[in-house]
Amino acid sequence: MHYLEILVFFLYFFILLSVAFMSYHRQKSDTDFVIGNRSLSFWLTALSAHASDMSSWLFLAYPALIFTKGIFYCWAAIGLTVFMYINWQFIAPKIRSFTGKCHNLTLNAYFESRFNDKTKVIRTISSLMTLLFYVFYISAGLVSLGYLVETLFGLNYYFGISIGLVIVAFYVFLGGYTTVAWIDLFQGFFLLFVILLIPAILLYKVDGFATVAQALKTQGLTTTLFPDFSTKTIIQILLLACGWGLGYFGQPHIITKFMGIKHVNEMHKAKYLGISWQILALFGATLFGLIGVVFFPEGLPKEELLTLHIVQTYLPAFFAGLVLCAILAATTNVIAAQILVVASSLAEDFYKRLFHEDASHKKILFVSRLGVVGTAIIAFLIAFFQPSTIYQLVLYSWSGLGASFGPLLLISLHYKKVTRTAAIFGILIGGITSAFWPLFFGMDIIPLIPAFILSSAAIFLISSMSKKQKKFT
Repeated sequence: MHYLEILVFFLYFFILLSVAFMSYHRQKSDTDFVIGNRSLSFWLTALSAHASDMSSWLFLAYPALIFTKGIFYCWAAIGLTVFMYINWQFIAPKIRSFTGKCHNLTLNAYFESRFNDKTKVIRTISSLMTLLFYVFYISAGLVSLGYLVETLFGLNYYFGISIGLVIVAFYVFLGGYTTVAWIDLFQGFFLLFVILLIPAILLYKVDGFATVAQALKTQGLTTTLFPDFSTKTIIQILLLACGWGLGYFGQPHIITKFMGIKHVNEMHKAKYLGISWQILALFGATLFGLIGVVFFPEGLPKEELLTLHIVQTYLPAFFAGLVLCAILAATTNVIAAQILVVASSLAEDFYKRLFHEDASHKKILFVSRLGVVGTAIIAFLIAFFQPSTIYQLVLYSWSGLGASFGPLLLISLHYKKVTRTAAIFGILIGGITSAFWPLFFGMDIIPLIPAFILSSAAIFLISSMSKKQKKFT
């Protein structure tokens, strides 16, 4: 690896840790640490929500999908964009207003308040689902960090996941929600710059889109979004778009970003800024995958390392260093946001709600920081055994969270007649279906779709039955 790449790499992490140190003394309570005291501007909210969404999936897994399948699979990106817009439009303003009035710091706390659950059952179940799926999600980020360090520095995979986890957990431990948001803002602009600049340079190197189109045809890959208009193709489009997009409604690390904005009436500004960022970022990632077909017509042993092979082989050291830092930015953004969600849930939903309701703000802050360490250790153990590909780990976790919380959150914000019992079954049916679907049916049909449908049906059906039951009493 060239010394310029190493220099850019370490300079980048020095900036991150500097931001964390400057924020440390500002975290005086659990409200500061968990939700930033609801003080974020629309700029911070927008970039934090989107930068903490696009993990290493953006630079590694998604380009690999386009590289191996072709343009048709851009429907995954289109679905993400459409559903994220719906998320901003129909969930963001309402969840911010409700949680602000009820002083909820986590999504699980919202569910408890919304259904006036004195038994603590909803909060406990939703917290368990949060912990279950997030440890796999965080491990996906660690796997990508391990591959990154192994490929770039020739160092051991396990050293890579260790050093990456220590750095991310360290700055989350120090700074909390606001620090993560500021880092997301910085990294969001940085990786957008990189993911647009580098493909433009590479496209020039290969003499434009005509070369790319020819390479796709030669490899027998799809060259259009609509190969035909058959029923089978339409179903495939819907499965691709909805299989990822539906998950946005139930991702706590994104939903909590909505909860932290200072003024609800600025949510529309955050929406348009964030969606614009997402469209551009996904366009750049798509170009990486397409250009890879030109550079590596024979394929690669690990397709998910496509971007790394491109920049190391075809770019000067400085630009390669920028791309590597952008990949790290995309990965650490999500790991940081997810560790913070799990740590917050451990402190607010388990420790405070179940064991020590009178705990002081400083005590909860201390427990939150312990949660950061504990979560990091569990995720490390999963990543240690390299259980699956980055794509499969992200898809499994994304589906589980989306199906557990998405139907209930979307319905409960717009339908007043949802009952407590329906909420409990909605979470359980969505989460359990998504967790076990791959074991029995594989991943040909993304588990989020059947799990989301079953959860939604259960919520409406049980709410209706509960309503009828009241008439007889």
